[in-house]
Amino acid sequence: MSFDGNRTLEILYDAERDGYGILAQTCYDAQMAIGLVRAAERARSPAILQMFPVTLAYGKGPFLRFCLDVAHQASVPIAVHLDHATDPEHLELALSLAEKGIAFDSIMVDASDAETDEENIEIARPYVDRALKAGVAVEVELGRLEGGEAGLRMISDAKLTKTVKAETFMKETGAIILAPSIGNLHGSYLSPPNFRQEILKDLHEVFKGKVPLCLHGTDELPDALFLECINNGVSKININSWGRDPYARKLGEELLAEPFPTAVEDATEVFARVCERFFALFGSAGKA
Repeated sequence: MSFDGNRTLEILYDAERDGYGILAQTCYDAQMAIGLVRAAERARSPAILQMFPVTLAYGKGPFLRFCLDVAHQASVPIAVHLDHATDPEHLELALSLAEKGIAFDSIMVDASDAETDEENIEIARPYVDRALKAGVAVEVELGRLEGGEAGLRMISDAKLTKTVKAETFMKETGAIILAPSIGNLHGSYLSPPNFRQEILKDLHEVFKGKVPLCLHGTDELPDALFLECINNGVSKININSWGRDPYARKLGEELLAEPFPTAVEDATEVFARVCERFFALFGSAGKA
């Protein structure tokens, strides 16, 4: 299967080659999607519009079509990605839509709660094969992150990624994007994060130019840690609450005091400014 023209991969390969990071921002509604595109166009930055499976299940094909239209019609490269697809019904929905021509650019087939790497591969491979036939690039997780975010199942018993297994794992799953476990977690960090940067360095050495690396678990991280991860090979950086929470607060406050269109516009702009900050921090501003 050729992935020439796959938006996610083109965006990530360019970022890895030139040493900057790509904001993969979770969007829960149309206003967030519009805010991300608005910010990307202002910053002249590539980006990834990302959604959780619960959002896909709520809006189904019509909402996915909207996100694809708003992203793909932008004046800068923007891909649409499904994050953390773990449940069979969510994976079936995404893949059945893809087979009907309403396709994400990429999806994450997340079987990281499996007991073993071999079971992870066994669960993921059939979905990966279907995605590849539809031209959809796939991200997988080797190891296991603890915690949970809005709409995600809670996971415990973290396992760090074993770099010696990474090549075999990617080959046997058939996936193209790797989300490693390096001490990161979903949700709030109860103590300062201790990321094992040597894992990123080793993975980048093995996969440079072939398998983009994705950083999950980014709530409340200091700017310097983002930059260190980018320097060590990360190209896709998942962001959720950094943009979601200010947007929700602004929308809730203004809906009680302002006309509906004003509240929506002001909240969208708050969300867009968060995205712009990350474009500048990650070094992607001006790259489109």
